[in-house]
Amino acid sequence: MANQANLYELSGGGIQVSYSTSSITGQPLFNYHDGSQVKSFSGNEIQTAESVLGNLVTVFLVRTVDSGSTTFTLLIPSVNLPPSNSAPISTQGITTLHKFSIVGPHNGQREFYTVQPLQGTASFVVF
Repeated sequence: MANQANLYELSGGGIQVSYSTSSITGQPLFNYHDGSQVKSFSGNEIQTAESVLGNLVTVFLVRTVDSGSTTFTLLIPSVNLPPSNSAPISTQGITTLHKFSIVGPHNGQREFYTVQPLQGTASFVVF
């Protein structure tokens, strides 16, 4: 039986992302780097959801209580790993600007998306 991928290392358009479903501490880890920020997340700071598109892995890049937030979502495809336990993958990273205002409801569209193609590897590693 083939191992399931547990480490994803991807990049594209100035964004570098690594996501591991577990770690030496047993918690998932997510690292995000773009031209202006470097962020690291672990445990419950990482939200995951299964969908027909694949697994959606989301972190908050910016979170405010009064003006909205920015999230980054990594779309993780299903991967059948070969005996080498590593395979190339292509996917998408979605940066979402969530509009919000405490002075009243925001009229019109509230989420704005920027989609970035990402390439890299899915691997199985022992933690």
